Order: sequence, then C-alpha cells, then structure tokens
Amino acid sequence: MRCKTALALLLAFSSIAQAKELAITFDDAPRSANGFFDGPTRAKTLLAELQRHKIAQVAFFSVSQKLDREGMQRLQAYSDAGHIIANHTHSHPDFNQLSLLEYTDNVDRADELLSDFPTFRKWFRYPYLREGDTQVKRDGMRAYLQENGYLNAYITLNNYDWYIETLFQEAIEKGLHVDMEKLKTFYIDVISAGVDYYDQLAVTHTGRSPKHILLLHEMDITALFVGDLADALRSKGWHIITPEQAYTDEIAGYRTQGVMKYNPGRVGEIARDKGQKSRLWHETLDEGYLRKRFKAEVLEEKESAEF
Repeated sequence: MRCKTALALLLAFSSIAQAKELAITFDDAPRSANGFFDGPTRAKTLLAELQRHKIAQVAFFSVSQKLDREGMQRLQAYSDAGHIIANHTHSHPDFNQLSLLEYTDNVDRADELLSDFPTFRKWFRYPYLREGDTQVKRDGMRAYLQENGYLNAYITLNNYDWYIETLFQEAIEKGLHVDMEKLKTFYIDVISAGVDYYDQLAVTHTGRSPKHILLLHEMDITALFVGDLADALRSKGWHIITPEQAYTDEIAGYRTQGVMKYNPGRVGEIARDKGQKSRLWHETLDEGYLRKRFKAEVLEEKESAEF
C-alpha cells in the first residue's frame, strides 16, 4: 500500500512539474480595423470567441495613440469583460531609433491615457520586443520601470501572426477566395509549431516548462480563430492560465546581462545566455516562409498564381 501511495505521489508531482501552462496576450490594441472586420465587429467577435472557448482572461497591450472614439469603445469593451489593459507605449516606437528620454516620455503619455481603465495594470511590453540597443538605454529603461512600479511584461512564445493577418487582408483586398477552414488550419499549425519549439527551448536551457506567455495581436484572424487555437493547444496537453498567473513564474525576475538589438523573447534571452547562438527565432518567424505556405495551403491553385 505504501509503495502504491508513494508511486501515486511521485506521478502526481511529475505531472505538476511537467505541466504545460500558457497565458494569452494581445499587442497593439486597438489595432486598425478596416479590412475583413470593422473595429466594433472585431471586438464583439473576439470577446464572444474568448467566452465561448472558456478563456477567462487575456491581456491587451495598448497603443494609446489609437484611442479615438471607436478605439476607446473597443478597449472599454475588453476592460468591461474583465480583461487586462496594459501599456504598449503611446505611438509604438522602435526603441533602437529613440533616445531613452524620448522613449520614456512616450511610455508616460500612454500611462496617462490608459490608467483610467478599471482593469489597467502597470505592465509594460516593449514594441517589437526591443529593450534597448545600448547598455545605457537598457539599464535606463529597467530603472524607469522599477521606479514607476511597472512589470516588464516579457513574452516567451514568439510568432509572426501579424504577417498571417497581412496575407489574409491582402488576399481579401485582391478579391481572392480565402478558404476559412484552410486558413484556420494554417494559423493553428503555425502558432502551435512555435509554441512547441519555444517550450522545448525552455526545457533544454532551464530543465522545465515555465509558465509561458503567448504573444498574439488584436486582429481579425485572432478574433476568428483564437478559441480554436486554444482548443488545439489544450488537446496537446496545454492549460490556459491567466496572465497574472503566468507572470508569477521565476523567469519573470530573469535579467540578461547582454545587450540585444533584436530580442527574441525571454526564452530566447536565456538560450543565448546559455551559449546558443542560432535558432533563437523559430523558422515560422519568416515572411517568405509564411507567404509560400499561405499560397500553397490556403489559396486555390488559380488564386495562388494571382497572389
């Protein structure tokens, strides 16, 4: 009996230790919407998709310059539904192109405009994930975040979902027929491949699967398919957790000593610091690769020739 009990406890502990957990976050909200959906339709569809697929909470990293009347209403709808609103700067600048003061001023402006939302959190995500191309800028921004009570809202699961959206909208604009089921399958396959890759990269360099943060964007394909993506990930053993839970992982306190002009995300930082010099970005983070697959897997042969 004791042996059976010990074995059960060991299996339970092993299951917990190897638990695969991820939170879903959306950048660039409220992102421009003038293609397949308009803004209100995107928001309504996205909120319904999250609710229907039992995704309790996500985080919207918001570019405050987009807060015109419609953008404000869209962000308010997300907040009213209990989702987190967080800071993604005022105008989405590239830190590599600005001074530290210019950059912090941009973050301050967003803080002023976003802090009235009831679900606002002092979380900051760097546009393009670029955290400073010099040590002075990197350390200056780290000090700014600490002094202003901000969490560096890093990501661990990177992808180019925004380019899949570009391909989708381009096809719609050209009047091409997009098979939505094929698009869904393509989208899920590409995002899932990246999730698997970065999780294995984390296991390789940390010995475990951390609480992951998935980077997506507030876009039409997200509104259409994020629930199906969540279900597909669940079928592979993933548990969808809240961003607040995800940011309790111990890698939240990790700080690379390197300076990276282009940042692949927290797992990529760790891998590089452990000595890995290549494949910090998965193969799906390539525009040419995605366009080739989109033409072959989503469009009909005749339309593929026109794309």
